[in-house]
Amino acid sequence: MKRFLFCLLIAALASIVCGCKHNAQGSESQDAQASATIAAGKQYPVKGKVISTDPTHGEVTLEAAAIPGFMEAMTMPYKLRTPNILTELHPGDQITGTLYVTDTNDVLDQIVITAQGQPDYKPPIQYHVLNPGDLVPDFRFLNQSGKHISIADFKGKALLLTFIYTRCPLPDFCPRMSQNFAKIDKALAADPALYAKTHLLTISFDPEYDTPAVLRSYGGAYTGEYSQERFIHWDFAAPSKKDQEAVDEFFDVGATPEKDRTITHSLSTVLIGPDGKVVHWYPTNDWTPEQVLADIKQVIS
Repeated sequence: MKRFLFCLLIAALASIVCGCKHNAQGSESQDAQASATIAAGKQYPVKGKVISTDPTHGEVTLEAAAIPGFMEAMTMPYKLRTPNILTELHPGDQITGTLYVTDTNDVLDQIVITAQGQPDYKPPIQYHVLNPGDLVPDFRFLNQSGKHISIADFKGKALLLTFIYTRCPLPDFCPRMSQNFAKIDKALAADPALYAKTHLLTISFDPEYDTPAVLRSYGGAYTGEYSQERFIHWDFAAPSKKDQEAVDEFFDVGATPEKDRTITHSLSTVLIGPDGKVVHWYPTNDWTPEQVLADIKQVIS
């Protein structure tokens, strides 16, 4: 399935609707409002079927399932964080997303098309939605030490991996993933038995910029050991440019370079068991180190 998961970007959207170009100042204002909603709003998972789209207002009408703790199942319009994806949505499509809600505003973001309403529509990229029991391919990466590593190197251990790019400016996205991993790494180090049976892997989807030297500096900052870090338990790595698409597709990571050198991207954190199969998938930023530590301990036990 083609994945459209858009992380917050500070950039004005230039779009053409009904043949008329939006006023730039108005676009910036709308984008700022949506950005503020995402930064401050509560998050709710949304699942539903597309009924119609409204490019003029940047909305999609969904026949949505109940949102636990928020509202019952109903059909209603949702304002999109990134209206230009409306060209990819069709009546009958099944989608998931994240609804960000404040007292005064709400926006739908992180759109994933899980089933096509139009069987003749073929997206250019087929993303893989991770399920427990999926065997992870033996992808290869270049790590912070300039060494080639692969998924198979960690067979026999519980492998926790996540995706980032080192230039990510948004505290609730890549930096949050790295901070969470740092907490998990320290907690595992306090238990030698668990430490020996686990490994952490942070994968960059920006291999051109995130060279081994950049990843070494970035990783050392998050472990707190800086230039003294030996990276025994936590690797920072990137696939080759040739392999990146396959890696992104399998782990359901959408990553689109933007003109301002940022990357619009999704999040994906995966716990892989000692047998090389998916145990848990955390596709958003709302998981906690405590939650993942409990899952790791269950896998090891």
